[in-house]
Amino acid sequence: MTQATALIPELPFSIIADELERLRLNTPLVHVLTNEVVQCFTANTLLAIGASPAMVVAREEVAQFAAIADALLINVGTLYSERLAAMGLAIAAANAAGTPWVLDPVAVGVLQYRTDAAVNMLASKPAAIRGNGSEILALAAALNRNAASGGKGVDSTISSQSAIVAAQQLALATGAIVAVTGATDYITDGEQTWAAPWGHAMMTRVVGTGCALSAVVAAFLADAPNRLNAVAAACAVMAIAGERAIECSDGPGTFVAPFLDALHVIHPAQLRSYSV
Repeated sequence: MTQATALIPELPFSIIADELERLRLNTPLVHVLTNEVVQCFTANTLLAIGASPAMVVAREEVAQFAAIADALLINVGTLYSERLAAMGLAIAAANAAGTPWVLDPVAVGVLQYRTDAAVNMLASKPAAIRGNGSEILALAAALNRNAASGGKGVDSTISSQSAIVAAQQLALATGAIVAVTGATDYITDGEQTWAAPWGHAMMTRVVGTGCALSAVVAAFLADAPNRLNAVAAACAVMAIAGERAIECSDGPGTFVAPFLDALHVIHPAQLRSYSV
C-alpha cells in the first residue's frame, strides 16, 4: 500500500448499513441492459439483495421502460448494433425522466467499437461508472486521448490501486461517481474517495460477479441522497457477501449459492454491530 492509498479512508459500516436499509425499503426496479452471458446471475443477485430486476431489451420497449424504472444499467459486454441502438434509446429516456444510469465499460480499451461507444455514452452523463483497473484507465485515456491501458479481454492487468488517479480524473470530467474495483475497491466523486477493502479472489473465478455488481450499483443509486455513499455501499455489500460465501465454498462451482444466500441474509443491524 502506498502512502497515498493509506490516506484513503475505509467506508464506515454505519454508512453501508444505512444504504442497505434504504435499498430494501425502496425495493428499486432496475432496468438491466447487460452482457447476455450474465443475465440470469445478475437477476438473481438483484433479487437476493432486495431489488427488482427487469431485462427489457427490445428496441421497441426500452425507452418506455427506462422512463418508469428506478435505475438503469448499461453494460457493453456483448455489444452489437441493435443492442447499441437500444441502449441509446434507454439512456435518453432515463435522462428525460431523471432516472440514474450506470455504465459498465466491459473490455473498453481492448476493442475499438465498444471503446468508441462507451466514450460517446459519457456525454449522456452516467450517474456512475463501474469497472476494473484496466477499464477505468482505458476509459479515462480514451476520453483524454493521451494515455495507455492494460486490458486482457474482460480481465484486468492493472490493479485498482493503480487506477485511483484515473478514476478521480474521470469522475471530475464526467460528473459520475467512479468505482474502480479489484482486491480493494475505490469509489470516488473526484474530490472524496472511499476504500472498500473486502471481498475474496474467488469472486474473480465466477463469471458475472463484476457485471452483477454494476447492477447492484444501479439499485443502490435509486433515489440515493448521497450517490458517493450509495455506490460505495453497493461495492462493500457485494464484497462482504463474497467473504461470507467463501466459508461455505470449495471452489467456483459451490460459491454461487452461498454468495446469493449471503446477499439475502446480510442485515443492516449486523453491519452496524461491526462499528462498535
